[in-house]
Amino acid sequence: PDNQSKVKSVKIVFLQARYPTKGSNFMSKCMIGILGGMGPRSTAPFIDAVVDQCQKIYGALLDEEFPKMMILSLPTPFYVDRPINHSLMKNTIVGGLQELESTGVNFIVMPCNSAHAYYSDLASAINIPLLNIITETLPFLGSSGPVTLIGTQGTFDSGLYQMGFKSTKLEFIFHSKWQKKINQIITLIKSGKVKEEACIYWNEFLSDLKNSQVEQAVIACTDLNAVLPLSKTNIVFIDSTESLAKATVNKYLLESG
Repeated sequence: PDNQSKVKSVKIVFLQARYPTKGSNFMSKCMIGILGGMGPRSTAPFIDAVVDQCQKIYGALLDEEFPKMMILSLPTPFYVDRPINHSLMKNTIVGGLQELESTGVNFIVMPCNSAHAYYSDLASAINIPLLNIITETLPFLGSSGPVTLIGTQGTFDSGLYQMGFKSTKLEFIFHSKWQKKINQIITLIKSGKVKEEACIYWNEFLSDLKNSQVEQAVIACTDLNAVLPLSKTNIVFIDSTESLAKATVNKYLLESG
């Protein structure tokens, strides 16, 4: 009997350590909205990142301890190699956000940096919070060491990350020839040629960065998560996908309170 009591006590302490005050099913009240599909290969890695952060941040273990997520993979008129119709692009994303909102989600995240060029208009088009991938990523920059930006032409042209770099007084390094290489890698990923070609070009590109004294790089295109695990470099990556996933889980816990 004494041994059985001890075992029961251990179980109770274990559950309280994971959920100090709210119990094992308190999080079922909140539903996360994820507007994905931009690009199509970026959605699944983001979901994996959210699941990882649930385990890291609050110790989720059992299936019932993970959040409800409503996922919409939205086809959009985005092109790597030609100009974007910004009005059409923005209206398409607004439609996706409003469709997600209609399902009853508590807040929405968009694992796509390029879409955040329209953030103000997008956020005002819905009546629930829309997290901002850029403001969630910038705080993870190191305090020293030259930084670069790896993303689409649209993300670069928006200047949103560059403003953040300027506020931290970090040295920003970017050579115009790099964008063509980045575009080529993203195109290969979207074509499904990750290990065959994209990985080779990716690591060649990282060598160029290292030779230019880059010490940290913001990964500002969620498609690039397909090649990140195949990287051969000591450059520090600030991954916007991981940063948004952390913010998503923290917002989820806040909404669940």
